[in-house]
Amino acid sequence: MNPISIAILAVIAGIVIGIIIMMIVGKMGLDRAKEQSHDIIEEANSKAENTVSQAVLSGKQQVSEMKLAAEKEMNAAKSKIQADENRLLRREDNLKLREDSLAQRERKLSDKTKSADAKLANLSKMEDELQQKIDEQLSVLEKTAHMSQDDAHKELMDIVAKKSEKEVGEYIREQQDEAEAQASANARNIIATAIHRYAQEETIERTVSTVTLPSEEMKGRIIGREGRNIKAIEQATGVDLIIDDTPDVITVSCFDPIRREIARQSLETLMKDGRIQPGRIEEVVEKTTRDLEDNIMKIGNETIFKLGIGRMNKEMIRLVGRLRYRYSYGQNALQHSIEVAQFAGVMAAELGLNQALAKRAGLLHDIGKAVDFEQEGSHVELGAKYARKYGENAIVINAIESHHGDTAPQDIIALLVASADTLSAARPGARYESMEGYINRLESLEKIASSFDGVERAFAIQAGREVRVMVKPDKVDDVRMVKIAHDIREKIENELTYPGQIKVTLIREVRVQELAK
Repeated sequence: MNPISIAILAVIAGIVIGIIIMMIVGKMGLDRAKEQSHDIIEEANSKAENTVSQAVLSGKQQVSEMKLAAEKEMNAAKSKIQADENRLLRREDNLKLREDSLAQRERKLSDKTKSADAKLANLSKMEDELQQKIDEQLSVLEKTAHMSQDDAHKELMDIVAKKSEKEVGEYIREQQDEAEAQASANARNIIATAIHRYAQEETIERTVSTVTLPSEEMKGRIIGREGRNIKAIEQATGVDLIIDDTPDVITVSCFDPIRREIARQSLETLMKDGRIQPGRIEEVVEKTTRDLEDNIMKIGNETIFKLGIGRMNKEMIRLVGRLRYRYSYGQNALQHSIEVAQFAGVMAAELGLNQALAKRAGLLHDIGKAVDFEQEGSHVELGAKYARKYGENAIVINAIESHHGDTAPQDIIALLVASADTLSAARPGARYESMEGYINRLESLEKIASSFDGVERAFAIQAGREVRVMVKPDKVDDVRMVKIAHDIREKIENELTYPGQIKVTLIREVRVQELAK
């Protein structure tokens, strides 16, 4: 075959092959299109189903939320209705309680009115009966005793007086019972004033000190040639040295406790040193004076620190230390002041008051005793003067001025200090008095108790802290005993000076005897 034929055949074959290929490709595209359309349809169906499902779910959720909101509103409405019902019930209960209370008050008022009416009627009846008895008594007295009206009137007055005395005794007993019943309600004022009403004080000074000598030979050395040594000691210290027949003892006498203490310590130093001559005496006295002043300041500072009452003026601290050498009624003034401070502090704490201020007032209440032996004025006046001078609190000054009743107390702390002063002084063994004063006090106590009509005998016992009174049973009945005891107590308080308290005890004894034959 020629090349042209071959070429034509090749072209024809290529065309046929191309047609076949195109047919194959077209068929494949159609299948692919079908598949894609099928996929698109399925995807559209799926999206449609999802959209429908979401719409259904959203609808259900909205329905559920609307249902919950409706239930919530219903519950809130129910709660409000229930609260309103409860409030109405409470108001009804309160109204009922008020109604019951008003009814109870009306009943009480009615009962009181009836009781008052009954008492008035009874009183009127008693007045009528009393007048009738008076008329009958007058008539009987005039008829039977042939008395005049004046004599009968006098006899009747005696009867009324006895009856009144009985009523007074009953009234006193009722008042005492009422006071005891109200004690707990008035605790603050009762504690402060009831203790204070018995506040008393007496003083006796310790004006001598004794120095024990190692031997009798030391007496001669202290006296010295022609009395030079003893004169030098007395001149340097301002005391009186008493040397008598008492073995191994020298008595130092002086109203100034500081000078007396200086003399006592100087004598002890001279005896230990052995050199007793006028020049040495002056040196020892000067050194002892300086040492004592230092010790006074030390004692004052220790006392202030121990009580915990804060800062104090240096001069006031020195006065506190000087109390260590002052005695009142045999009781050391500093120890007494510390006790008063502690008592006052305890009572102030119990009453919810300023404890530190109460302690301070208690410590300084007798501060005037540190200088009253060397300055004009009572220890109360001097104490208030120094307290003002060195800037003490007004309550402290009032406590100083009022603890003996010279000035009215202006604060409850002043009452506590006065009460604490009494407690410290009345403590058994705290103070002593002279034998003569003790005997006179007991005699006066028995004399006061025996001065009342109907008293048979009176005995002072318990070192004068109690008086027992025996009354005549035919003249004094049980009711009148109360009035007699009350009158004896008042007379003792008004006429007798004593430390602490005195108990008044009345005894009425009735004896009946019969003889069997």
